[in-house]
Amino acid sequence: MEQHNVEQKIQDFVARIEAKNPNEPEFLQAVKEVAATVIPFIVTKPEYSGKKLLERMTEAERIIIFRVPWVDDKGEIQVNRGFRIQMNSAIGPYKGGIRFHPTVNLSVLKFLAFEQVFKNSLTTLPMGGGKGGADFDPNGKSDNEIMRFCQAYMTELCKHIGPETDVPAGDIGVGAREIGYLFGQYKKIRNEFTGVLTGKGLAYGGSLIRPEATGYGVVYFCEEMLKTKGEEIKGKTATVSGFGNVAWGVVKKFTELGGKVLTISGPDGYIYDEDGISGEKIDYLLELRASGNNRAEDYAKKFPSAKFVAGKRPWEVKCDIAFPCATQNELHLEDAQALVNNGVMCVTEAANMPSTLDAINHFLDNKVLFSPGKASNAGGVATSGLEMTQNSIRLNWTSEEVDARLKEIMRGIHNSCRFYGVEEDGYVNYVKGANIAGFVKVAEAMLAQGVV
Repeated sequence: MEQHNVEQKIQDFVARIEAKNPNEPEFLQAVKEVAATVIPFIVTKPEYSGKKLLERMTEAERIIIFRVPWVDDKGEIQVNRGFRIQMNSAIGPYKGGIRFHPTVNLSVLKFLAFEQVFKNSLTTLPMGGGKGGADFDPNGKSDNEIMRFCQAYMTELCKHIGPETDVPAGDIGVGAREIGYLFGQYKKIRNEFTGVLTGKGLAYGGSLIRPEATGYGVVYFCEEMLKTKGEEIKGKTATVSGFGNVAWGVVKKFTELGGKVLTISGPDGYIYDEDGISGEKIDYLLELRASGNNRAEDYAKKFPSAKFVAGKRPWEVKCDIAFPCATQNELHLEDAQALVNNGVMCVTEAANMPSTLDAINHFLDNKVLFSPGKASNAGGVATSGLEMTQNSIRLNWTSEEVDARLKEIMRGIHNSCRFYGVEEDGYVNYVKGANIAGFVKVAEAMLAQGVV
């Protein structure tokens, strides 16, 4: 089919999705990025013609929105809005995190659920895509308030989830503490002890290395990308944004493999540590995270070798590799230009959609190794899938066993992306590769199951 006709098909498809989903910029951004690479592939496959596969994938199978009333420590009633997006179950039960953050809305969760469909497909594990959360802010709340909110949220959510239906996990604002409260309420209401949530504590069915898994997987994926250029992590420098479990896992594994991490960032700005973030500095990051403190400035106060830069992102720092680990749309075109001008060779997304479309296109145009989060940060959900397996067989694997399986999964994801993403000049377009590889498995399952 002529290029003009393909472009028209993309434009027509996007226009239809925009008309059905107005005022949802995050969701539309995710759909546009996928459509640009998947539709040119679909038109080459006669078996996909007329099946409306991508149209069906952009429409959630089920969206649940509910009221979450709870009582704060002052005895006052608070009301939040809860969500669960059950996007696609063609290859397995819905799987995706729960996010508690004041920015949570329908658009953000639909984008995350849509991305999750492709991400889970890439892992090759039998997991569909979903996402959920609430516009609740855990910051500044007491343990009792967080417990009461989690119990109120789960009282409604438990009607819609189960180990063979929908298996939520943690996300921003939902860590081990929150998962524990959510699981306890589910168990009490349903009177059953099942693997309905992942990210659980080790004492009641959790998996080893789950907190680090997303960050570890990102670094394993980066390692595979570098190998395509005959390079390795040892001796390379990296900038990292974010302050949570993902950033911690990236810093820990990148350092372990011989690299040097120069930055981390919080909502207050970023720190630049020329000596590298290693040893007790990594341990201190974990201490800060456990206490709920995400202020980068406190790191600089603890370690005088670090310089604190207020109100800015770390992408102006010269590095070999960049790991955006914070949140969506944190890396803009001007950041991408700064990274390219400073000679960055690889950008591996660790957060969900942290780069804007303009930034992504700048990396691709300059032939920088660039991986979208749906591929490179799939290690977290992959390890959640391994936790589901351990729950099903009532066994716990060692950290070495889990880590080995995680590394093998990330290598497999990389190979799939490379297979579908390699271009005529040999450059690997991981955006195209990840989208097509993730699409194919879901599409084949949907074709087999008919119009449902």
